[in-house]
Amino acid sequence: MTQAQDPDERTRQIVEVLVEAFGDLMDADADAFRTKFRKMAADPFAFYRGSAPLFYADMATFEDRWCDERTSRVWIQGDLHAENFGTYMDSAGRIVFDVNDFDEAYLGHVSWDLRRFCASFALLAWRKALGDDVIGELLGGYLRSYLDQVEAFTRSDEDRSFALRADNTEGVVRELIFETTTRTRLGLLERMTVIEGYQRRFAERPRNRRLDDDERERVLAAVERYRETVPKGQRRREVTYNVKDVIGTGGFGIGSAGLPAYNVLLEGYDQALENDVVLSLKQGNVPAPSRVVTDPEIRGYFENEGHRTALSQRALQANTSQFLGYTEIGGRGFVVAELSPYELDLDWEDLTEPEEIAPLLAQLGRATAKLHCVGDADSDHTLVPFQTEEAISALVGDRREEFVADLVEFAHSYAHRTQEDHRLFVNAFRAGAIPGISSSGSHPLPADRA
Repeated sequence: MTQAQDPDERTRQIVEVLVEAFGDLMDADADAFRTKFRKMAADPFAFYRGSAPLFYADMATFEDRWCDERTSRVWIQGDLHAENFGTYMDSAGRIVFDVNDFDEAYLGHVSWDLRRFCASFALLAWRKALGDDVIGELLGGYLRSYLDQVEAFTRSDEDRSFALRADNTEGVVRELIFETTTRTRLGLLERMTVIEGYQRRFAERPRNRRLDDDERERVLAAVERYRETVPKGQRRREVTYNVKDVIGTGGFGIGSAGLPAYNVLLEGYDQALENDVVLSLKQGNVPAPSRVVTDPEIRGYFENEGHRTALSQRALQANTSQFLGYTEIGGRGFVVAELSPYELDLDWEDLTEPEEIAPLLAQLGRATAKLHCVGDADSDHTLVPFQTEEAISALVGDRREEFVADLVEFAHSYAHRTQEDHRLFVNAFRAGAIPGISSSGSHPLPADRA
């Protein structure tokens, strides 16, 4: 990835890829994308997080040495960067540490997730002023841990039951799991709702939007359709799915700008108000890897992007929440999930020294291996009809150190490219070169303040 490219040509490519990927959403909500792009302008890591389509445009022309017929068609997270890990409560009631974002999940090269993670860590570590040799050693630990766990799965059938829990983790991961156990559903409800006349409803906040009667009816109908997508074995019978309140809200995070979303308040496991449940309905977006994976069988497998997101999460997590499903509103697919209090993101802010980062990366390697190996022939779909762990082990074989060295070199190279891409992007944004998105905003300053 060190091949030189004319800056003007690369700038045009960056703009074209972003406009092609996000053009419809930009047209629908230019202000949301102006905010997204300002966040991406903050530093190279933020730019990298928000520009997954550019990464895959580069991968489409990249000769991947670590790919064959089988390992080019496995479930991948699609945007595996260093901040997409955290805790959640699985269907067995366990607090586990895992990948926690599936908006970009699809089928593709297993090495794409590894390359994207490694480059993201190189950018994050550069922000912490770690040297390239230290970054390389830390990434070597991540990749070797990944390969060790993949190999372990070839010797057992525990991939679908495997999880990182408090009893098999250490350091910051274990602390995050323990912190998650102290959270409560009531605490989440108190942050999001109010009680009036002995009835709970969503609080009136700037981000919340009340719906007119027609839109409310469309959302309620979508909730009824969603109920049929929850696997019967996971449906909680004691939840009535009686809707207490509905609001419109915005997309979540850098990657979800412009995407419509709703929150739905359900009567919970009993009539006690403390057990009410909040569902999130978020419109699915076209996943970045699908822009370069052209297999029509894969594309045709999914009803819509909500279905694709939910099915991907079930494949990659195995023991998903009983509320995970999908629906459709106005011809668009929406993924439906509980807004759970038992979810915390991994926070890198106070992780500064290699000796505290190294054990964390080893655990992230294990989590990534589970991610790839769980969604294979043992799952309830037909897209990956083989054992992923066996395919990866056969591909790498006795070339483990060659594999590690190659991906570490890629991480350094692509991180440097991203730093330059970030500069080009900021300059293009400031110059108003992104169609429909002016960096100056839609409300210019008065002449005496400009």
